[in-house]
Amino acid sequence: MTASRTPGRTLLLICTAMFMLMLDLTIVAVALPDIQESLHAGLSDLQWVIDAYTLPLAALLLTAATMGDRIGRRRVFLAGMAIFTLGSLACALAVNALALNLSRAFQGIGAAMLFGVAMPILGDAFPDPKARAKAIGAFGATLASATAVGPLLGGAIVDNIGWAWIFAINVPVGILAFVGAWRWMAESRAATPRPADWWGTLALTVSLTALVFAIIRGQAQGWGSPVIVGGFALAAAALVAFIARMATTPAPLVDLHLFTERRFVGVGLAALLIAGTIVAATNYVGLYFVNTLGYTPFQAGLRFLTLTLASFVAAPIAAQLMHRIPLQVSVPVSLAFVGVGMWWASHVDAASDWTATAPGFVLAGIGLGASSAVLSAAALATVEPDRAGMATGLVNTLRQVGTATGVAICGALFTATATSHVHTSLDSAAPAAQVTAMADAVSSGAGVRVAAAVPPAQQETVAHVARAATAEAIHTVLWVGGAVALIGAVVCLALLVQRRPVQSGSERTERDSLARTPS
Repeated sequence: MTASRTPGRTLLLICTAMFMLMLDLTIVAVALPDIQESLHAGLSDLQWVIDAYTLPLAALLLTAATMGDRIGRRRVFLAGMAIFTLGSLACALAVNALALNLSRAFQGIGAAMLFGVAMPILGDAFPDPKARAKAIGAFGATLASATAVGPLLGGAIVDNIGWAWIFAINVPVGILAFVGAWRWMAESRAATPRPADWWGTLALTVSLTALVFAIIRGQAQGWGSPVIVGGFALAAAALVAFIARMATTPAPLVDLHLFTERRFVGVGLAALLIAGTIVAATNYVGLYFVNTLGYTPFQAGLRFLTLTLASFVAAPIAAQLMHRIPLQVSVPVSLAFVGVGMWWASHVDAASDWTATAPGFVLAGIGLGASSAVLSAAALATVEPDRAGMATGLVNTLRQVGTATGVAICGALFTATATSHVHTSLDSAAPAAQVTAMADAVSSGAGVRVAAAVPPAQQETVAHVARAATAEAIHTVLWVGGAVALIGAVVCLALLVQRRPVQSGSERTERDSLARTPS
């Protein structure tokens, strides 16, 4: 069947796909406690629920774009939608944590294919620059809205029909989108496509997976254990192999020369840090709201509105202003808003309720929304037109790398802090084995639910310790994230400020002569 050229329907299909795949990044934040209880999962299992999805998305996005240029973007979109939909069904049917995480990885492969060809398809469907700008605006608004409604929609689904339906809901939507793309989406290819770099893709995938595995398992295995040291060593070796491959192959997956452009590095660093701080931390705040403060998933989603609504409102405003505000202001200021907001939200303790995080989340949401609107455009502004696709694709990849590594690092901080607090509070008051078991439960994010496992006479004491330990762990995650974001804002500012070229003596003489010439 020949697809008819219908730009409006193509935009709707692309936005539908982007909404689904971005929703699956944020919708799980308030579902993790129920997944934990239903599948008897530990904290590392919950970390993989996010990272098993984001790792293939990060590692395969650029390769998917290359494959679309070569074999057809519509074809890759259809394959990606089929894989994503089947992966969603497998997630809904998972009976244990391993099955869920393997299904999430399969889902992430489909998401990478969809994300990789989305912008090129829009570029082909809207050749007129003004129409293309409006389409890209709708694309950006879709990403922001998916982020905004994810926790609230996830909470409503989990409360009413169960966590499996946050994945099952993708199935009918995915089938309709597949049929729509088959009928209405036009095929397009690049005039001079680059070959796919499968060796580079493999090296990047191994490096990211080994790094995330080592960080997630480091606390449990011991940071100096052979398994963890070996994981870090494998990650480093694979990264070296990836860089060597990029430097020697005639058609690299990543153009290393982009990293010699100071301004592009500043934009990429901002994308990495925002995803690795506020986006990653929300998953642990979701556990805190449900398992420690006692809210239902939907109530937790409502309390995330301080973050998500601020992001949703800030994104279009930033998009309207980005042509008037220079990059050296908009990008570092977005990151600074995230940093200050996370620092403010970190002031939680055993007596706090959700309102302690609210003002900080408003500020962090403003930074998150502004960054989502300006970073892709900022990447384009830092490179020549012939490297625009590579630049925007790499920024999106860095976002996913930031989320994957941020979730792992936040988990390590959460586990170490909660474990230390429980041992400090109870080592002299209970048998060592009992304290260790409780520390393991609290550091897995179980919160005050651990009190149900002890005799009634001890439940109040145990619940207080669990609440205090979890609050301190959340404080650490948010405080460190805020500090990293603020330091990153300063570094980004230094990278983005344009240096004036040094003028030679003859150039200065000519300039002064022209300045003295009467008009």
